[in-house]
Amino acid sequence: MSLTQHRGGWLITISFVLALALTIVPLPAMLELFRPEWMAMVLIYWCMAVPSRVGVSIGWLVGLVQDVARDALLGQYALAFALIAFLTLHLHQRLRVFPIWQQALSVGVLIMLESLIVLWIKGLTGQSPGIWKMLMPAFSSVFFWPVVYLLLRHLRRTYQVS
Repeated sequence: MSLTQHRGGWLITISFVLALALTIVPLPAMLELFRPEWMAMVLIYWCMAVPSRVGVSIGWLVGLVQDVARDALLGQYALAFALIAFLTLHLHQRLRVFPIWQQALSVGVLIMLESLIVLWIKGLTGQSPGIWKMLMPAFSSVFFWPVVYLLLRHLRRTYQVS
């Protein structure tokens, strides 16, 4: 039985809070379509970096927060984020050794999957947001992934999050 002390839980929490702030900050209508999925990217990073601390249950909780923040059907983002966390945990050893551009493409695929799950649930409830409105955040997230990855990696190493 290992009794290692975990460090840096506050940094993980703050990163999710900042991602939530970036998710709900108002943008002009033209830019709203291209808003990256900040919460999903932060979740993917922490699942890759410290899979023993951030997993499916954290994905579910972060998804519930996202549901409330976006005034969505309770559970739709929770389900999508739990699936993203599961897939990231399953593939984290492979994703960590990819070059950053391949990681960005992988993140884009994971976020596209999240968007398709949300689109499917909205379709079941009778809403029709349009597929491009749901998939454009995945494309913009691909471009922002290197920034998120390098910033969080620097903070994780500086504060020795384990």
